[in-house]
Amino acid sequence: MNLKSILAAATLGAVAATAAFAHDHEVKIGIAAEPYPPFASVDASGTWVGWEIEVISAVCEAAELHCVLTPVAWDGIIPSLTGQQIDAIMASMSITEERLKTIDFSDPYYNTPAVIVGDKALDMAAMPEGLAGKILGVQASTIHQAYAQEHFADAAEIRIYQTQDEANQDLVAGRIDATQADSIAMADFVSTDAGGCCEIKGSVADDPAILGLGVGAGVRKGDDELRAALNKGIAAILADGTHDAITARYFKASIY
Repeated sequence: MNLKSILAAATLGAVAATAAFAHDHEVKIGIAAEPYPPFASVDASGTWVGWEIEVISAVCEAAELHCVLTPVAWDGIIPSLTGQQIDAIMASMSITEERLKTIDFSDPYYNTPAVIVGDKALDMAAMPEGLAGKILGVQASTIHQAYAQEHFADAAEIRIYQTQDEANQDLVAGRIDATQADSIAMADFVSTDAGGCCEIKGSVADDPAILGLGVGAGVRKGDDELRAALNKGIAAILADGTHDAITARYFKASIY
């Protein structure tokens, strides 16, 4: 069964769920503890802000869920879900065949391409031959690590980082030649003073089996009531313009 069939079956299962999800208890929404601007980061007052933070709030309100943000280290976020420390993941997690073996997903709430970013002075393209002999940094336990190891390992040295921010710092310092990450996050990075050294070199070739079919909310296997509630919230903010309104505050174009 391909990824589209798996996702379609999961969606049908959510629609078929007849029991209403209990709205009177706390729903712990797991977000990555590491900053990932413009999607999620902590401001000077210690408050979580960003596009995804606003979307989480809007989805929960539309679904009539009492949600509480629960930061978790990225490399432990799926174990935290399956171990019931959190109830859902909304942390820019792509829907992939590999992850669907362990958890279920809501419908997608955004989708953007993966890109290669490198120093402006370096001539490179977002393909194996363009990265030949280069050092490519990627964040651990992400679709970008999986993609780089599948498509670029024969051409480039792959260096693994616990956070994308660490990879970005090494890129600025010249300890790596390039990094692969989400296009929106990297567009934000290269627009900063620190990221001014670098530019987006291009989008990587699509590989749906690894890169997935967009970003969704991860839930435990069989938690159809919560998944249905989140789908209701996602559908509502897409239909009433809330998703577009939030997006317009951060981006110049739709990312859905």
